[in-house]
Amino acid sequence: MTVRLILGGARSGKSSFAEKLLKHMRSLDSTKQLHYVATAIPFDDEMVARIRHHQNQRGEGWNVHESSYQLSETLQQFSSNDIVLVDCLTLWLNNVIYNDGQMRDAHLTRLEIKCLIDVLKRTSADITLVSNEVGMGLVPEGEVSNLFVEFAGLANQWVADVSSSVFFVAAGLPKTMKG
Repeated sequence: MTVRLILGGARSGKSSFAEKLLKHMRSLDSTKQLHYVATAIPFDDEMVARIRHHQNQRGEGWNVHESSYQLSETLQQFSSNDIVLVDCLTLWLNNVIYNDGQMRDAHLTRLEIKCLIDVLKRTSADITLVSNEVGMGLVPEGEVSNLFVEFAGLANQWVADVSSSVFFVAAGLPKTMKG
């Protein structure tokens, strides 16, 4: 099992770094399959454009899985023959918390994150998760925003704890934080 976390701010280059890293890993073992787990929901024109940009940037050779809500279940299907990129943990968490416009109970959100951690601990696949570091900016106003930042920070900490390596990307430059 290999789990890694790639953190960074918005538009920091974290997805590009992750894709290049996983393509390189695949080049070292052509028996492995590349999988891309997309968590975004194309809810407006801007998000549709961002998704299209990511698709073009990533290129071919990826088996794409859409998993806006059921990330734990999706990750359970992969084996030691798979190299998996989850892009991104933050969007998945947003989907979980706001569950089609209905804010989920904090306890249930915590359970979803714990379920993900349990899957990551047991996986035989090579899984890389991309996530936004949301704790370096201004403290948001409002209960909903504070709840999101709290859970994003918690999820990042828990995933980092079970990861063999953690990278932080700023200005397209990766910095190894663990591993």
